[in-house]
Amino acid sequence: MSFSAMATIPDESPKELLQKVPAAAQVCLSCHGVNGEGLGVAGPRLAGLSSEYIATQVSHFQTGSRQNPTMMAMAMTVQGDNIKVVSDFFASKPVTAIKLQYRGDKVVIDDIGEKLAYQGDWQRDIPACTSCHGPSGIGAGQFPRLAGQEPTYFKNQLLAWQTGTRTGDADNMMGNIAKKLTAAEIDALTQYFSAQK
Repeated sequence: MSFSAMATIPDESPKELLQKVPAAAQVCLSCHGVNGEGLGVAGPRLAGLSSEYIATQVSHFQTGSRQNPTMMAMAMTVQGDNIKVVSDFFASKPVTAIKLQYRGDKVVIDDIGEKLAYQGDWQRDIPACTSCHGPSGIGAGQFPRLAGQEPTYFKNQLLAWQTGTRTGDADNMMGNIAKKLTAAEIDALTQYFSAQK
């Protein structure tokens, strides 16, 4: 057996992996994966998000600040201390390190998504996404990781902020920003951040 073939053999069987998942988090696996890696359009990536952010979003689904029929029902199955158990579990999952790009690293940016990510559009009071979401959109605290997120989910969230079906952040900051974005800009941001992996 070649070394490359041996390197693809997982260290643990699927059964062993499942035994390490807290009972309260088992309900999340069919859409978000055992490592929070996300399963395409079925469920976004949770690995790389902070425990604080995940817990807040569970609460938002429970109260209706975020509206998604599936997630509103699933979030109600996680209550009390189990919210922290589930949030800590997925927040502990590793993500692939990416090369970080900081604001100011590039002065001239032609790509619409990259330009909004690092420079915003101050004539329209749109701050650079990385001001809150960190270099390359890796996230920080209550600001979720954008880098490598599933593109359909990413786009749908910006549209949800625009239409008001997603709320709950301080001063409706994301709602105010998303309402200023054009459809082309949402597509460009989606393409840019989902490609950062």
